[in-house]
Amino acid sequence: MYFKIFLVVYLIFNLYTFFLMAYDKSIAGKGKRRVSEARLFSLAVWGGSLGILIGMPVWRHKTKKSSFKRSIFTICAGQILLLIFAGRFIF
Repeated sequence: MYFKIFLVVYLIFNLYTFFLMAYDKSIAGKGKRRVSEARLFSLAVWGGSLGILIGMPVWRHKTKKSSFKRSIFTICAGQILLLIFAGRFIF
């Protein structure tokens, strides 16, 4: 039961970060206030790293910033390892 709730929340959160990347790309170069990298990193740490990681090539956004890509990939890999480690004790 709790696992299904977790998956739904995780999916919604990653959809939010995925479309946030699209929003940031759409306002880039228009002189409007953009989504900060600090906010994107914060959302990635809280579980939205997969949405950002998938959104980067789909929206062609932040793909040239190697430090950003490396950081998001590291956060995502760490979360996957954490889920594997936690899953061994839960299931």
